[in-house]
Amino acid sequence: MSGRPFKYLIAFSLFLLCFKACYAEVGCIEREREALLHFKQGFFYDFGMLSSWGNGEDKRDCCKWEGVECNNQTGHVVMLDLYAQYLGGKVSPSLAELQHLKHLNLSWNLFEGSLPTQLGNLSNLQSLDLSKNYFQGSIPDAFGNMTTLAYLDLSDNQLHGSMSDAFGNMNNLAYLDLSYNQLHGLMSDDFQAMTSLAYLDLSNNQLHGSMSDAFGNMTNLAYLYLSRNQLLGSMPDAFRTMSSLAYLDLSYNNLYGTISDAFGTMTNLAYLDLSSNQLEGEIPKVAFNNISCLVDLDLSGNQLHGSIPDAFANMVSLEFLDLSENQLEGEMPKSLRDLCNLRRLVLSYNNLTGLLEKDFLACSNNTLEALDLSHNLFKGTSFPNLPGFSQLRELYLGFNQLNGHLPESIGQLPQLEVLDILSNSVQGTVSTTHLFGLSKLKYLDLSFNSLTFNIGLDQAPLFQAQFIKLASCKLGPRFPNWLHTQKQYLTGLDISASGISDVIPNWLWNFIPNLMWLNVSNNHISGTLPKLTTYPSYLGMDMSSNCLEGSIPQSIFNTLWLDLSNNMFSGSISLSCGISDHSSLGLSHLDLSSNRLSGELPQCWKQWKYLIVLNLANNYFSGKIKNSIGLLYKMQTLHLRNNSLNGALPSSLKKCRDLRLVDLGKNKLSGRIPAWIGGSLSNLVVLNLRSNEFNGSIPLNLCQLRKIQMLDLSSNDISGMIPKCLKNLTAMARKGSLIISYGEIVYNSSIQLSYVDNTLVQWKGKELEYKNTLWLIKSIDFSSNKLVGEIPIEVTDLLELVSLNLSRNNLIGPIPTTIGQLKLLDFLDLSQNRLQGGIPDSLSQIARLSVLDLSNNTLSGKIPSGTQLQSFSASTYEGNPRLCGSPLLKRCPEDKDESGEAPFPGLNGKKYGIRDDANDIWFYGNIVLGFIIGFWGVCGTLLLHRSWRYAYFKFLNKIKDRLCVTTTISMNRLRRSFQS
Repeated sequence: MSGRPFKYLIAFSLFLLCFKACYAEVGCIEREREALLHFKQGFFYDFGMLSSWGNGEDKRDCCKWEGVECNNQTGHVVMLDLYAQYLGGKVSPSLAELQHLKHLNLSWNLFEGSLPTQLGNLSNLQSLDLSKNYFQGSIPDAFGNMTTLAYLDLSDNQLHGSMSDAFGNMNNLAYLDLSYNQLHGLMSDDFQAMTSLAYLDLSNNQLHGSMSDAFGNMTNLAYLYLSRNQLLGSMPDAFRTMSSLAYLDLSYNNLYGTISDAFGTMTNLAYLDLSSNQLEGEIPKVAFNNISCLVDLDLSGNQLHGSIPDAFANMVSLEFLDLSENQLEGEMPKSLRDLCNLRRLVLSYNNLTGLLEKDFLACSNNTLEALDLSHNLFKGTSFPNLPGFSQLRELYLGFNQLNGHLPESIGQLPQLEVLDILSNSVQGTVSTTHLFGLSKLKYLDLSFNSLTFNIGLDQAPLFQAQFIKLASCKLGPRFPNWLHTQKQYLTGLDISASGISDVIPNWLWNFIPNLMWLNVSNNHISGTLPKLTTYPSYLGMDMSSNCLEGSIPQSIFNTLWLDLSNNMFSGSISLSCGISDHSSLGLSHLDLSSNRLSGELPQCWKQWKYLIVLNLANNYFSGKIKNSIGLLYKMQTLHLRNNSLNGALPSSLKKCRDLRLVDLGKNKLSGRIPAWIGGSLSNLVVLNLRSNEFNGSIPLNLCQLRKIQMLDLSSNDISGMIPKCLKNLTAMARKGSLIISYGEIVYNSSIQLSYVDNTLVQWKGKELEYKNTLWLIKSIDFSSNKLVGEIPIEVTDLLELVSLNLSRNNLIGPIPTTIGQLKLLDFLDLSQNRLQGGIPDSLSQIARLSVLDLSNNTLSGKIPSGTQLQSFSASTYEGNPRLCGSPLLKRCPEDKDESGEAPFPGLNGKKYGIRDDANDIWFYGNIVLGFIIGFWGVCGTLLLHRSWRYAYFKFLNKIKDRLCVTTTISMNRLRRSFQS
């Protein structure tokens, strides 16, 4: 018995040894270890993230390396997870040696190059995530060999090519994300074999063509994202069978047709986005009658019309509804009252009308966070029941027809952050009561209403806003001191056209370091600008149309956008050369026009190399335009009009190839018009060189300006002939016009600065400014020069020409017979030349012609008959001795022959007398004949037929009796109403 415990001890020891031998951890396979090290050698950098990978004695076991996981029993690598390790380089094909790998995640790194085809040999792989890298090339067909793959994410790379046919073999794939690549081509029909797919994201690619009906076989699909492609056509009927679909995003494509009724069968649909397509027709009632699970619906940016259906009341789970940017009409539907979970409602940019009832969103009072009804046709004095929206954060009612007074209840929205009632007809006084309770307000826009502010410094509101826009509200005449309290977060302030007649207070300049946009234009602000140490490089300032004076401080040129036009600034701007902030991009917009600035133009254009708009017009600048202006190679607009600049145009200007508008009129510039303008400045839309001292001929290279819409070389000393190649100015021959405008978003903000260019046009004898309507004008003005030769017939090929002025030259020859082709011509001046021949008949076919001057030429013959040419005064044709016909008093010989006029005055007078007597006989004879037929045709019949006579007088008696009865009844009613 004494040996039995010993035997048990031996048995237990053997058991422990066996257990350790069976379950001890097995180290990694050497072949797989070498494959991982070879994979690491392909890295350009790893920032030390894989320091545990190596050949040292303490690093022999690859199963202990960072991101590596092995099977405890076999030692094979089954997972490689290097998510967000900042690794860069190429993926080595050696990873194909990891035949037992089930999970591979290399996402959120810096890998590049093409996808290794050898990865398709990983037959046991279940999940593959290569997203958020820089992989290029196409998706290898070999990926189709990974038949066990259930998860594949290749999103956010630079993959291109068509959709791979490999996906048709991945029958077990449940998750596929190829978004944010450059894949193109048609939608593949191979998707119909992927019946296990539950998540598919192909958004943000370049796929085109119609959507495949193959989606109908994906009965397990719950998430489908196809947004931001180029898909077109209507939505396939296959959607009817996709009852499991919960999320569907087809936004930003080119889908057209009506919204399918198939959505009515998707009872599990929670998210539907069809925005930014070309869908039209009415919103179908059937489609949204049974989708009670829908939480988010976006139909914005289409062409839908009609009213908002009452069926929306059945979508009781709806939280987000966006129907903006359509053509919807009618009043606010009562069905919206039943949406008790609604959090965001956007109906902006439609044609909705009617009054806003106080309880139109009664059920969502406690849930609604954002309401956008802007850009509609709502009217009336009533506002929604504002105090009821306890959670409202954003309220947009701008660009409607609301009037009446701003309700004080608007101050009872404690969560409100955005209040926008821009461009309505709201009137009255804004007091502390309106704003005092809005402690969280960040954005306030009450611009372009008839509001008067009455808020004292001791009654300042509690909020600290980021943007305050009160343009065209009455704030003056003093600067509103309550704005002094908005110094913590204020980045944008617009108090333009607000009736301020004051100097700028010091506290406003204290805001400058934080401001990104300041607009105090169109007031009567006086004083000078302070010489601050620096102005922020991201600041946009508009102080135009005021009474500011003095010199312009150097530091202000460090800003991003500067408009000081229409003031009384004086002195030179050459001092601005001393300012250069190398950390900023520099000015992009500079407008100093209509001031009293003088001296020469600065030479320091290099520091303004990102300048887009330069306007120094209407000042007293003199001297030459410096060669350094060619450093403004991004400039698109150049206004130097109405100064005293002289000399030739600098050749360096041809480096500014982006120029679209050049206005150098009313200076003393001389020399020849440079030929390089046509070749180097091919983007020009407006070229104005009028009222200078240019000489020589018109260079043929100007005919290369195919985008030019306004060409003015008038009032110079230009000689030679008009080039026949003007027919190459194709913008004047084709439909379509341009508005020269620019937009810029201030860095790291939502502030958008916009600028629409303008130019002065000599139009109908007056200089008129064209801005938003600049696109209407397509004109050529070569007047007041020394041009000779004939008017080239090729000019009449410019079919879209609106104005043509060739007056005050030495042109000869006839007016082109094809002038009638210019059907849009509104202004034509060919006066004070030596034109010969007759006026073409086709000229009378220009129905739009409102100004015509052919005076002081040697035209001859009869003015073509037609209401158009006869509607002009005689001064239009005066100074042409051999011209005759209406409206001139001079009769034409052919008119005299047709009238039978004899060469002897006596006979002529006698014949006219005989003709007048004959006309009188016919006139009186017709009167007598008409009386006989009219009178006796009626009265004679009544005399001869007794029955007709009786019937006639009986009818008259009935009318008399009815009038008497009606009059008596009306008088009695009126009498009773007065007695009551």
